[in-house]
Amino acid sequence: MANILQKYFPMIRTREEVWQEISEKEKLLEIYRQWNREQQEEFLDFCTGNKGIKILYDAFFKEILNPESAPERLEEFLSLILEQKVKILKVLPNDTVRIADESSLVIMDIVIEMEDHSIANVEVQKIGYLFAGQRSACYSADLLLRQYKRVKGEKGKTFSYRDIKKVYTIVLYEKSPREFKDFPKNYIHRFSQKSDTGVEMELLQEYVYIPLDVFRDIVHNKGIRNKLEAWLEFLSTDSPEEIAELVEAYPGFRKLYAEVYSLCLNVERVMEMFSKELQELDRNTVQYMIDEMQEEIDGKQEEINEQRRKLDEKEALILSLQEEIKQLKQEHEK
Repeated sequence: MANILQKYFPMIRTREEVWQEISEKEKLLEIYRQWNREQQEEFLDFCTGNKGIKILYDAFFKEILNPESAPERLEEFLSLILEQKVKILKVLPNDTVRIADESSLVIMDIVIEMEDHSIANVEVQKIGYLFAGQRSACYSADLLLRQYKRVKGEKGKTFSYRDIKKVYTIVLYEKSPREFKDFPKNYIHRFSQKSDTGVEMELLQEYVYIPLDVFRDIVHNKGIRNKLEAWLEFLSTDSPEEIAELVEAYPGFRKLYAEVYSLCLNVERVMEMFSKELQELDRNTVQYMIDEMQEEIDGKQEEINEQRRKLDEKEALILSLQEEIKQLKQEHEK
């Protein structure tokens, strides 16, 4: 299987070459031994082309879609998602205040200001967490407030609310939350605020959610039909056969993969990156389990409260009936 990708990317090394470098350096061997067997095989597979690279790994994603070194790539991707021409003006610090330790829930987070001064927050999650809507709304509100403070500080007395531009929150899920599973024919969901009367006001927060696992099911049955789907295939597949088909149909992605496989020549850097990804996945999984357990606890508490309410109603009914019986007895005795 490695030969499939080596045909396109001759810089890919053999398993023996990669293993030799690891075994000859104590530092690399120590890192390698910390992984379980499955993780060791996964690392060797993507370094040698036996499996494709997972582009959603933080280091790879940021390298390929770096808005500072290659803005045209992220511009094209966002233009396809937002269905409008996107030009990146600058990258903004993504020091938005995460609730509790929620920065650990995100495997990639980029905030950019576009040419029209609107803001886009592009986020990738390995696992889709509970309360996705509430969480996105909080981060969107935080970005909107940060924009307000920044623009008001820059404009001073000339500030007007028309200076505040839209904030787009774009979330890609490798494993999406359960609510997206109810829409197996849709891999992109766009949200905006509208009135129920038709009156138009420029409300500034919009959201786009892309469940890549749902996309994988759709593309498996229908194939790649457009450039957006080609980008999503690039981000979501690690199948050598599918990668080969992608670079044949869309040759522009060949250069992007070549950059990634060139990175893999630096085994030490890639091993450290892989270890970091594993650590983040562990933290994400733990947090996901905590959230699910809390939801189950909350659900049980609601059931208990409902049962308690029904018991209180029954007790009230019994007391009422007892009082009626007592009154009837008194009337009968008279």
